[in-house]
Amino acid sequence: MSVSSQDSPNSTTGSGRHFSMSRDKFDINIPSPQISIVSNGDLTSPTTLKSPSTRRVATFSREGILGSAQKARNLSQSSADRDSIINGLQSRQNRNQNHNQNGHSDDGINPLKRRSTDAGIDYPRRRATIACEICRSRKSRCDGIKPKCKLCTELGAECIYREPGIKLDAGDKLILEHLTRIEGLLQSTLIGQTSNLALSTGSPSINGGTTSSGDDLMMAANGGFVSLLPATGLGTWTNLTNISTMPKIHTNAALHLLQWPLIRDLVSRPYDPQILLQLEMAREPLVLSKTPCLDLSNTSAYIEAFFAKVNVWYACVNPYNWNNHYRVALSNGFRDGPESCIVLLVLALGQASCSGSISRAASSEDPPGLPYFAAAWALLPSLMTRSSVLSAQCTILASAYLFYLVRPLEAWTLLSSTSTKLQLLLSAPGRIPPNQRELCERVYWNSLLFESDLLAELDLPHSGIVHYEEVVGLPGGFEQEDEDGVGRDELWYFLAEIALRRLLNRVSQLIYSKDSMSSTSSLEPVVAELDFQLSQWYESLPIPLQFPYTRTPLADPVQTVLRLRYFACRTIIFRPYILAVLDNEQAAMDPSVRENCRKCLEASIRQLEHISAHHAGHMPYLWQGALSIVSQTLLVMGATMSPSLSAIINSLVIHDTIDDIINDVVMEIERYAHLAPSLSLSAEIIREAEIRRRSYLGG
Repeated sequence: MSVSSQDSPNSTTGSGRHFSMSRDKFDINIPSPQISIVSNGDLTSPTTLKSPSTRRVATFSREGILGSAQKARNLSQSSADRDSIINGLQSRQNRNQNHNQNGHSDDGINPLKRRSTDAGIDYPRRRATIACEICRSRKSRCDGIKPKCKLCTELGAECIYREPGIKLDAGDKLILEHLTRIEGLLQSTLIGQTSNLALSTGSPSINGGTTSSGDDLMMAANGGFVSLLPATGLGTWTNLTNISTMPKIHTNAALHLLQWPLIRDLVSRPYDPQILLQLEMAREPLVLSKTPCLDLSNTSAYIEAFFAKVNVWYACVNPYNWNNHYRVALSNGFRDGPESCIVLLVLALGQASCSGSISRAASSEDPPGLPYFAAAWALLPSLMTRSSVLSAQCTILASAYLFYLVRPLEAWTLLSSTSTKLQLLLSAPGRIPPNQRELCERVYWNSLLFESDLLAELDLPHSGIVHYEEVVGLPGGFEQEDEDGVGRDELWYFLAEIALRRLLNRVSQLIYSKDSMSSTSSLEPVVAELDFQLSQWYESLPIPLQFPYTRTPLADPVQTVLRLRYFACRTIIFRPYILAVLDNEQAAMDPSVRENCRKCLEASIRQLEHISAHHAGHMPYLWQGALSIVSQTLLVMGATMSPSLSAIINSLVIHDTIDDIINDVVMEIERYAHLAPSLSLSAEIIREAEIRRRSYLGG
């Protein structure tokens, strides 16, 4: 049965798709208020899309793929600026159309770095700002002479020039202006909900620098001030409110649904939402051999598998200097140094990727890659005492393998070490070598993504790493040092995941935090805005990543994972309306409530109907994905027990299909039960819930 696509994204078609993309140009033009993608030329295969630094494309903007995830930087942009930006963007679109018809661009060599020139665009230019700090403070003209300007020379003062900010083109400015309105709306709503919530009176500067101006301070409810980046260090939680971070207290975790009306009748006893964390804390430790036997006969195959199947998720190993790392590790006999640890972890993850889902591996045998991981684990103690980018890279890769083993708490322990190193490196300029800054940015975002995933389900301490989000740049492509790189520098998925994770965090902050709205009427504008941001995220994806909205399984694992993540996000955006109807059946009489319930249930079913599709993301997301599946299944189970919601489900799928979907989910989660005690309990909960649901319905 077909599903209405009135509110669905305009996706690419299914099999046999042909993508068009120039090797010299890849533009994302963003007219207001929608985001569209313009591409030219030919791409030979949708599943072998070359990453930005491989094609050396010039005009793709990181802010484009991030779409609505990019935070608004200026909360006081004037209407005159808005008009000029819109006029300039229209001029730029006309020029791009003519340009695409007449020829190709040969702009710079790095697609994710901002172009230095943009000739022919009609929007207003700003003069280059070269004034030093002394001249800025005195509001006097600076001659810009280095190392000292004339005034500083006369005063005998230290002459300091600010680092240049990021140059924004018209499309970027339009995005930021629109996000200014979004954050203004959401923050004003939050202010109305709580009197002690600290909200920013301004935003950090574009280049992430901080000053002592009022724009960079946070006003607390008692009239005091706290700095934007607190000096209190690791694990500190202040009253700062960044709506793109996980809240300290929220009700978005899977087991919170067991407290909802009707759904709570599906279990025989109440469950403390902390039970999953308690089970993982009481878990037997991972036992590793102290003298692992390493088989180095297949290293080439595992390295190739890593760069083909694993690095796309994490993008934290540089394929262009890999050969140097491997030579150093080989010279050390894989027994010492960060290079040895990195190589061993790459081999562990590479071997794991060759064996399919770990849920199908024989429990009597060691998981694939474990000997390599054990050898790397022996090197970690000495590396964890170092505060370097390479040691942080080691702990991130080790965390990735622990997530593969479905060891979330051990992964979090290593992430805490990574966070400490990164905060120390980022807390002062000059601590990160220039040739390692790109790697540091990628390690940072991996750490932030991992932590957000864990905080969504477990009540763990916040590391404080999120406070450096405005300081750290977005990944922009590794420089190609070695012409014989072992693989491509895959970056598209990683940027898309950063954007979606920040949107998921905003959903948790604005809908599920302790200070969020309670009534459906107060939620309606926020829900509509968040859903619009999700649509913007989809429209901002490069075409080869835009998953089709058909109901058929996809061959491309990256598209598969993005589609599942999309539906998970859409479900939790509209989930409060399901709660409203479960609490009061009469709420479904409201057409708006009913339509939003339909959107939520449709997204839930789309996430569950092909349950084996989740195997595509089992390397990075098995544990997180399993709990998301449990959450959506409990939601659908409760909906089948409500007359109004059950009628909506029957309009979405063929009669009785939902019972088959739920049965498949129960069997799938039972296959995960041996992997972790938290998943064992989850399997037990939904198995009992399905028995009680069928009894309730008389089936």
